[in-house]
Amino acid sequence: MRILYLSPRQCWPAVSGAKLRDYHLARSLGENTELTYLYFMGNSPIAFENLPFCQRLVAVNKPKPYTPGKIFRGLFNRLPLTLINYSSPEMTSVLTELTRATAFDLVHVDSVHMVTYLPVLPEALRRRVVFSWHNIESELLLRYAATTSSRPRKLYASLTARRVKSVECEILRSCFGHLVCSERERQVLLGWVPDARIAVVENGVDTKAFDGMAKATRNRVLFVGSMAYHANSDAILWFTGRIWPAIHERFPHWTLTLVGSDPPPQVRALSERPGVEVTGTVPDVKPYYTEAVLAIVPLLPGGGTRLKILEALAASVPVISTTLGVEGLTVTPGQEVLIADSEADWLPACSSLADQGELWQKLVTAGRRLVETRYDWDVLGKSMVATYRQWLSDDAHS
Repeated sequence: MRILYLSPRQCWPAVSGAKLRDYHLARSLGENTELTYLYFMGNSPIAFENLPFCQRLVAVNKPKPYTPGKIFRGLFNRLPLTLINYSSPEMTSVLTELTRATAFDLVHVDSVHMVTYLPVLPEALRRRVVFSWHNIESELLLRYAATTSSRPRKLYASLTARRVKSVECEILRSCFGHLVCSERERQVLLGWVPDARIAVVENGVDTKAFDGMAKATRNRVLFVGSMAYHANSDAILWFTGRIWPAIHERFPHWTLTLVGSDPPPQVRALSERPGVEVTGTVPDVKPYYTEAVLAIVPLLPGGGTRLKILEALAASVPVISTTLGVEGLTVTPGQEVLIADSEADWLPACSSLADQGELWQKLVTAGRRLVETRYDWDVLGKSMVATYRQWLSDDAHS
C-alpha cells in the first residue's frame, strides 16, 4: 500500500496525547506500507532519524489562525472557524503536487480539522479517505458549553458544535472509512450515520518504554497532560482548589506534581500553593512516575480516551480518576483503577493507597497486565493495518 498521512500537527517530539497517537499510528503504517507523512510543522521540521519508518516527510508551515479573513469566512461559510483556521494555500499547493505525482492507495486524514483539503484530492483518491477521530469534536464542544459559566462562551460553543456536527455527519456519509478511539464513540457515530464504515483503534501506550524503571521513594501525586487543553487545566484548577488542601493536610510529605506543556498563567500560579509543583514541559516523564504514589485524572468536561491513564498503568502507578476520565477504556473500577466522582470520594481513595499495600499492588499488577495485552501500540497498530488491507480488498471486489 502507498498511504498519504495528512496531519494537522507535528507528531515529533511526541509530548502530548494527540501527538503520541499520531506518531504511533504513523509508525505502524510506515513499518507496513510506503508512507508519506505530510504535516503542519512547529518551529522546525522533523528529522528523518526521528521518523525513519516514513518513505517521505513533507513539512508545511502552520497557518496563522483567527486572521480577519478567516474570521469573516467563519461567519458566512458552512465550515466553522475552528476548522477554517487550518486552511492554508501552501498546504493546498503541496497536497495538489503530491497527489498528482504519486498514485496513493489511501489517504489517512488525522482529525476533522483537515476537512478543508478533501476537495483538493483527485476524485478517485477522494473515495479512499479514512478519517482518524481523536475525539468527537462536536461532543467536546457541547460538554464544554454545558459546564462553562461564561454565557458568551456557552453560546459560541453550542453554535459551533452544531456546525461541526454537520461537517462530521457529512464526512461520515461520504468518506471511505473512519477510525475511532472507543466502541462508545463508534456507537455514537453509527447513531448519526448507520451505514458508515467505522473501526475502533483504541489509544495505546508503548509498554516497553516503561520496562525496568528504577524504584524510588514515592511521595508524588502526579497529573500528566497538556495544559494548553482547557479540560486539563480546568480539571487541575478544580482539584487544586477543592480537593488538594485536605489531601495535603493528611499527607504533608506528598507533593502534587503537575507535568505538562504550555501551562497558562492560572496553572503556573498554582506552584505558590502549599505542596504543589508545576513543571511545564519535561524531557522525560518516567522519573516522575518512579516517584509517584498515585496518578490522578480528575477530568470533568471533555472527551476521548486518556493516554495519560494508559501511561500510568504501564509505569505501574495506580490511577484515581473520575468516571468521565476513563470513558472509552475497558477498565473495571476497583480492579485496574479507582473512581472518584464526588469531592468526598478523593481523600478516602488517596488514603487507601497511601501505605502502598495490598490494594496498591493489586491495581499496579492488573493495570500493567491490561495495557500489555490490550493497549500496547504494537497490538493496536497491527489491527489498524489489517483493517486497511481488508477495506481495500473489499472495495476492490465490490
